[in-house]
Amino acid sequence: MKYLFTLVLLVCLFKLSNAQDLQSPSEFLGYPIGSEFTRHHQVIDYFNYLSQNSPLATFSSYGQTNERRTLSYAVITSEENHHNLEGIRKNNLKQTGILEGDSSPEIAIVWLSYNVHGNEASSAEASMVTAFELMTNQKNVLNNTVVIIDPTVNPDGRDRYVNWYNQVKSSPYTAYQDAIEHSEPWPGGRPNHYLFDLNRDWMWATQIETQQRLEIYNQWMPHVHVDFHEQSINSPYYFAPAAKPFHKTITDFQKEFQTQIGKNNAKAFDDKAWSYFTRERFDLFYPSYGDTYPTFNGAIGMTYEQAGSGQAGLGVHTDEGYELTLKDRIKHHVQSGLSTVKTSSENAKKLNSEFKTYFKNTVDFDYYVLVGEKSKLNTLTKLFDQHDYEYQFSKEEKLKGKPIYSTAKMSFDADQALVVPANQPKSKMLKVLLEVDPELSTPLTYDITSWNLALAHGVEAYTVSGNINTQPKENPYSQKSVETGTVGYIAKWKSMTDAKFLAELLQNKINVRATTKPFKIENKSYDRGSLILTKTNNRDSNFDSLVMELANKYHIKLAATQTSFSDSGTDFGSPDIKKINTQRIAVLRGDEVSSLSYGSIWHFFEQELNYPIISIDAQQLKKINLKDYDILILPSGSYSKIFNKKKLSSLSDWIKNGGKLIAMSSALSTFEGKKGFGLEKMKVEKDSTQNNLIAYAERERERTKDNITGAIFNIKVDNTHPLAFGYDDSYATLKTSSAAYKYLNKGFNVAYIEDTPERLSGFAGEKALEKISKSLVFGEQRLGRGSIIYMVDDVMFRSFWENGKLFFVNALFMVNNRSQTFK
Repeated sequence: MKYLFTLVLLVCLFKLSNAQDLQSPSEFLGYPIGSEFTRHHQVIDYFNYLSQNSPLATFSSYGQTNERRTLSYAVITSEENHHNLEGIRKNNLKQTGILEGDSSPEIAIVWLSYNVHGNEASSAEASMVTAFELMTNQKNVLNNTVVIIDPTVNPDGRDRYVNWYNQVKSSPYTAYQDAIEHSEPWPGGRPNHYLFDLNRDWMWATQIETQQRLEIYNQWMPHVHVDFHEQSINSPYYFAPAAKPFHKTITDFQKEFQTQIGKNNAKAFDDKAWSYFTRERFDLFYPSYGDTYPTFNGAIGMTYEQAGSGQAGLGVHTDEGYELTLKDRIKHHVQSGLSTVKTSSENAKKLNSEFKTYFKNTVDFDYYVLVGEKSKLNTLTKLFDQHDYEYQFSKEEKLKGKPIYSTAKMSFDADQALVVPANQPKSKMLKVLLEVDPELSTPLTYDITSWNLALAHGVEAYTVSGNINTQPKENPYSQKSVETGTVGYIAKWKSMTDAKFLAELLQNKINVRATTKPFKIENKSYDRGSLILTKTNNRDSNFDSLVMELANKYHIKLAATQTSFSDSGTDFGSPDIKKINTQRIAVLRGDEVSSLSYGSIWHFFEQELNYPIISIDAQQLKKINLKDYDILILPSGSYSKIFNKKKLSSLSDWIKNGGKLIAMSSALSTFEGKKGFGLEKMKVEKDSTQNNLIAYAERERERTKDNITGAIFNIKVDNTHPLAFGYDDSYATLKTSSAAYKYLNKGFNVAYIEDTPERLSGFAGEKALEKISKSLVFGEQRLGRGSIIYMVDDVMFRSFWENGKLFFVNALFMVNNRSQTFK
């Protein structure tokens, strides 16, 4: 014990003595900061060095990326604060109500996030300089401030960019824009491994980086959060205050403090004659950004944007005639970061008191109650767990409340409904997520304008006042034994959980069938799409035990039946109960393809459905024998250079011979007006004379009349068609553009907008509403033995519109599902 104490003392003395002589990033790396791009592992090495050589910093890993790179964060504060770091953290959480107890701390907690977009690479460099400055020349601010630094939110994207740049750059670098080093190849370094934009994933937490980061973020709940970005090379520097619209949840103090920080940043920039702008472009509305998510959780959330991004390299000539260098980009980010920390330190007491006030909630009702398929509710609880939201399950059979899309109080079935207290620490964010129609002060927004969580997950939401008898989450259903004399099993088809069950059955070579007509057997009714697994079609002796194992894995409640003879409807041997064949699926990627759209599909197959795909570069399609594939998926993109007249003809022949094509979003334009494809775009005549008389200053606002910026519409669904199995006769779709197509004359209009579009939430311009009247949303066209499936609205958009994913799975396995023998 005495030896251990002596060792610890020596380590502390070593750190203390060396803290005065810390190496700068340039000294540690061996090159002037900004003269090279630093690889991610070197950034990690430098922060490890700081933590090992100074009592002012600790450095920890919070996880790994898909490509096994380290996710990490540094905590920088005074030595005294480090001795009481856990107490500081807990006292802060007591202010929110997340932990019990009262506290009135006066220490500011500032979180700085760098490099969420991998090719906005100056910020990770700036993170090292910022840390060094805080620990040497700016130590005084650490007495009442804890600074948390995440140096690289997106390591996979950063290294994709940095490694490419280091491979192609000239030596010395060239600043001419035409040079290869200023033109990134597809998909660029901006997204993560699965090509997701991590800056739009904070709330939905679909990506592993977000999931792991939120665990740490919610343990700290900072008072100030800055997300460091880069924009085009011709824009200077942007910092708070943000642009309108502000979401109405944002408090006056949050707006005022943004302005205070902005003015202090401006003073520092003015002193150095650096250009900047504020209150433009970057609003605070959509809740899943690195500025809005913290804001709706009580912080001062801000985006800072430096000119540069993937085009800038080590230096580039701007259109204004000066050279923008990496060294300058780093200096700007360092200055804004240090200025923000200083302002926070000077206002630490006020930040704490207002933060505490933010979590004093007043509500008009007691609970949100969410009702729907249990598997859908369970998916929601996983999201709630990620964000530390409180919930339980109803023990009541009936409750009275108001549907969120109605004002009339009504009785509804509530057995095992999800009960979410309206008055809980993070109730303001919950209100944002479940509000009916977010209030816009201007239609000029940066992102989508609606995101209702209940509609996204396909459940109904009610507000309820009064006490509800609840219980914690119950143990999932488990079927342990096999009933003797069974001829097979039936599973419902309602959600992505059922889809995952199907995918693994097929992977395990179990023969699965699905009914195309409803039936009743042994006094139980089953809808179209229900899965049927019979012993007749599965002779393997392990069939029963394997089915049970997989059903328990996905919490699927199987119905065992002792007969194939139905009470009404089809029997198990009917041709209307069709075999679901395994499918060999190809997905296009490459320059012609939206990287975001491809990434969402890639992620869906690998991380959600767990079903194999073959990714093919679109430029190589001419060399591919499509007969080797059952399904070809075209993510959103522009394919005019790929599908010329000859290639369209061969594609049509492949479909006619039994192939299936799934076209997503803008990929539909490939087939618009083309012979044999029957797809026509909706057009609205424009009065060019009237448009030309609109004042120049009003043109931007006028254009919003043609736009749909992420609005939700209630649409009609033909749920007798296999593309819509598992759905009701209506569906809430998220439209992210005003692109519209006429009903199919020869085909199946499975989901469509009727005469008057029923907008549920979000912004849609008046001309856009006119355009989408009587338009197709999802449809199937038969060509010979095969099919082309049109999906106007992208159900994979950011992977958060959970209720749309079953349409996509239906397109894969339920619609015109043929065996691979057609090849």
